[in-house]
Parts: sequence; structure tokens; C-alpha cells
Amino acid sequence: MSKTLPLDDARTLPLWRRPVTLLFLMAAAMPVAFATWSALLNNFVIEAAEFDGSDIGWLHTVREIPGFLAIGVIALIIFIREQVLGLVSLAMLGVATALTAQFPSLGGILTITLLSSIGFHYYETVNQSLQLQWIDKLRAPKVLGWLVAAGSGATLVAYLLIVMTWEALGLTYNTVYMLAGGFTALVAVFCLVAYPQFEAPNPQVKRMVLKRRYWLYYALQFMAGARRQIFVVFAGFMMVEKFGFEVHEVTGLFLINLVANMVCAPLMGQAVYRYGERRTLIFEYIGLVIVFLAYGGIYWFGWGVVLAAALYVVDHLLFALALALKTYFQKIADPGDIAPTAAVAFTINHIAAVFLPALLGYLWLVSPGAVFMLAAGMAMVSLMLALLVPRHPAPGHETILSPSVPAPAE
Repeated sequence: MSKTLPLDDARTLPLWRRPVTLLFLMAAAMPVAFATWSALLNNFVIEAAEFDGSDIGWLHTVREIPGFLAIGVIALIIFIREQVLGLVSLAMLGVATALTAQFPSLGGILTITLLSSIGFHYYETVNQSLQLQWIDKLRAPKVLGWLVAAGSGATLVAYLLIVMTWEALGLTYNTVYMLAGGFTALVAVFCLVAYPQFEAPNPQVKRMVLKRRYWLYYALQFMAGARRQIFVVFAGFMMVEKFGFEVHEVTGLFLINLVANMVCAPLMGQAVYRYGERRTLIFEYIGLVIVFLAYGGIYWFGWGVVLAAALYVVDHLLFALALALKTYFQKIADPGDIAPTAAVAFTINHIAAVFLPALLGYLWLVSPGAVFMLAAGMAMVSLMLALLVPRHPAPGHETILSPSVPAPAE
């Protein structure tokens, strides 16, 4: 195992071995497996297991169970360092993704999805904690924006390969899943061996933390998880079921998303830095209300595939502004609360995710447009909550209802 190194001493290391470089490498490795799994998923489950709307709902309910149980990270970090846990989880995601096509049945797909989801959700919980511990508050919005762009860039390469070679080389689901998952697993193993164990200056509380003053952050996380499930589960499924998109067409749409993210994510980080979390969150939620209402119009008024594809890109882009929620918490949190609260918040984020996809899968069979109307209502609730975020969040000034504190100099 690599030696432990205080975070302040990491500046003496070569650039490629520093903490921020490790964060960028992890940010690039994770979506190669997860995004490739997502890009092929709808076509794979329809062709291999003849999924309908109810089946896809159950699949995503199973996928979100580990997210609901992310609070278990608090128990694990008592015995395992966060950095190690994150990389082991990343390797698990890669291996499970590589084996996905080996189980072309409802039961098999649900089982392997559960395993990959454990890796994904535990990795994401720890990764968010490490980001907020290793990046200082002043630089956080910009660096987080660049981390999003790095993940998009790595995934762009994978998707370009799928688009260019899927039909030309007659690729199979097994081949693509094996290559993408194997790459992610190998990067995780490399990071375990090549990097020291970085020691942040503020020891993390290793027990569950629930504080009344974080209530707005918890509420925003809950609503974000609920409405995001509708996008993740049903927006892509709509493109395949309603408009008949094939693998290379779905992946092409994902490519547009990635290019947009690469260009816009750093700008979004700059926007959070310049305009603050309150204004950017309000902008995000207004945009999501409009997008989900338009999704409903596609089913009720027969609007076409071009609008559906455009909405899909805008929808995906708006979700990138969620980095403002991270920096909002970083500003109001006690330094030692970051790791346990990241686990608690991830669990809160996934409360609705455990039951919502399955229930809405049945509603989808009756009225797909109603599913998106429900999402618009959720986005509206998020907007109401965002109006409570103060212009300058800080400990003791977590909401506009909290006592005022002097605003920092601009």
C-alpha cells in the first residue's frame, strides 16, 4: 500500500502524482464504464430481454438501491481509507460493467446491475467527499467544472469509437462492455498503486451526521434525486421506444451531450464562482421546468424527434449545474462533516430513486406524458427551495431564514 502523505506536502510531488491530478484521472475513468453502459442499455435490454416500460422501471429501481444504502460508507471508512474505498469501488464498477452482456435475461441483468451500482454509488459518495476536502473553497467551482469537462472528454473518445465502429466492425454488446469496463478497472488499479494516500488536514467524523442547519441542502438533494430519475430512466428510453433510435444513433446523441459539456462545464463553474449558488440553481430549475413540460408536449401534441433530441441535450446540460449544490454545501459545512454528510446526502438523494422508477414504469404504460408532467412539478418544488439559498452561504447563514452575517468583499 502506498505511504500516507499530508495534503499540504503534496505540492512537492510531480504534477502527475498530486491530489487534483488523481481526481482528474478518476473523473475520466468512471464515465467510460458508466456512460458506455448507459448508452447501450436501452437497446441491449430491449433486444436481449424484451424489456417494456415496467421492466426498465424495475431495473433502475434495483440500480438505485445501493445509492439509498450509501450511508454504509460511514461504517466502511472506519476501517478503510476514503481514497482506497473510492478506488476499490471504481474497480468494482469496471469489472461488473465488463460482465454485463454475459447475463442477457431479466434476472441476470438485474443482478449484474446491482453489483455495478454498488461500485458506482460508493465511488461517487467518496469521490464527492474527496473533491470537497482536497479543493479549497475559492477554487472549487472552477475546478469542479473542469472535472466535469474531463469526464465528458474521456467519454467522448469512447462514444466516438462506438459510433465509428459499431456497424463498420459489427461490434457486439459483449465486446464494447468488456473494453469499457476493463479500461475503468485497470485505471483504478493503477491509481491504487501509483498514488500516495493523501491525508486531509481536517479529520472526518466517522458516524452519521444529521444537522438541522443543513436541512435545505438535504431537501434540495431529495428533490434532485427524484426528478433526475425521470430523466435518467425515461428520457433515453423514449428515444428508443417512441422514435426507434438504434445504438449508434443513441450514442451520437450522447456525443452531442459530451461536446456540449466539455465546452460549457468550465463556463458553468465560472458562472457559479461569479454569480453564486443561488442564482445558478434558480436558473437550472427554471430551465428544467420548461424542458419537462416540453417532453410532455411530445406525447400529447405529437411534437417530433428533432425537438426531443434538442430537449435531451438541454436537459443533460442543465443537470451539470448541480455542481452549485456541492459548493453550497462546502460553504456551509463544518470541515469534519464533509465525508459523513456526503454519505447521508447520497442516501437522501436516492430515497425516491428506490421506488419512483418502478412506480412510474406502470404510469408510463398508461401515459408517458404524465410522467414528464410529474417531473416538471418536482423541478418547480426545487425552484421554490432554491429561492431560500442565500447569496453568500456560510456556517450560521445556511438559508435566507438564518441570521444574517456580513457579506464577504466581492
